[in-house]
Amino acid sequence: MWKDCKDEMLRFLKENNEKRNVIVMPDFFHDRLISLDCDAALFSAMIANVAKRKGGSIDGIAQTDMRGGNAVNTASALAALDVKVTPIVCTNKFGFQQIKFYLKNYRARVDLSYVKIADKASITTALELKTENGKANVMIRDLGALADFGPLDLTDRDYKLIENTDYVCLFNWAGTKEYGTTLAETVFRRAKAKVKGKTYYDTADPTPNRNKIPELMEKVLKTRQVDILSLNENEAICYAALFNKSINEKPKKRRFDELAMEAARVLAKHLPARIDLHATAFSATVTKKNEVVVPAFKVKALRATGAGDAWNAGNILGDGNALSDECRLALANAVSACYLSDSEGMHPTRRKLVKFIENATKK
Repeated sequence: MWKDCKDEMLRFLKENNEKRNVIVMPDFFHDRLISLDCDAALFSAMIANVAKRKGGSIDGIAQTDMRGGNAVNTASALAALDVKVTPIVCTNKFGFQQIKFYLKNYRARVDLSYVKIADKASITTALELKTENGKANVMIRDLGALADFGPLDLTDRDYKLIENTDYVCLFNWAGTKEYGTTLAETVFRRAKAKVKGKTYYDTADPTPNRNKIPELMEKVLKTRQVDILSLNENEAICYAALFNKSINEKPKKRRFDELAMEAARVLAKHLPARIDLHATAFSATVTKKNEVVVPAFKVKALRATGAGDAWNAGNILGDGNALSDECRLALANAVSACYLSDSEGMHPTRRKLVKFIENATKK
């Protein structure tokens, strides 16, 4: 099966295939990535030691300034794969200059005329720590203007584009703290008004806005406004617990990835959307009638931040060109793995992805 899927992916990537137009919303973050060669306990002890002596420095910590935000990261990954993409995101004037810099290689494929200029940018400091299961990232965020971003920030021009685009992709529900559910309701309803394109939702970690999760479930996730719901392990378990409380009581008895797969099945049973799960060891598509699981690629991960965004880009590309479920998931896994193992953190082009797949092994 892997050989057939590999051949299908390589043919697809080498051919001129269907060019889809994709909207991504609504976040751009200025990210600082702090790579720590230790676990959380050791890092906490280091901070406590410095604080006890009234302050000081911890040297030798690798840090990188980079583009952030689910929407703009996904835009970058899509554009690298030759997809036309329009970010409808909010930032300040300096942030807009950063977006132009980060996406400068893709100007022919990225329309930045819909970016919203606000007073305050969104900023994240991401701590990458060692764990028993590989790297984990802890994101310390200043949401800036994103916290209050909602339907009133969108214009008639925005809505016209939303109604006439192949994919409308919404991310970071918790970051749109005040109006996230209303934004999703409004945008997806308008996207479905002319039944032209698909709606794609990756809420990211919902727990910072946990009190509003039941409202999101009732007003958006349970409706037919969402075609594809993209989740990682934590998100799948969080949402599934609303239907099956025992999900939260099983972590000590089950492997985390097994629990995530069970959560995906629970969600597929209760929600109209197709459930696309991207986990560390595999990815899966689950519906009421079918499920497909594809192992991840074996690579040395040089980062944890942004893996899901790269995966979403590959998933959207594969879905937009009607690849089989197996090959779509394998393609998404490849985009993510190629990004994670790149020394410079660059999203792969089609040519680079072809070389990666030709030489890749599976976990």
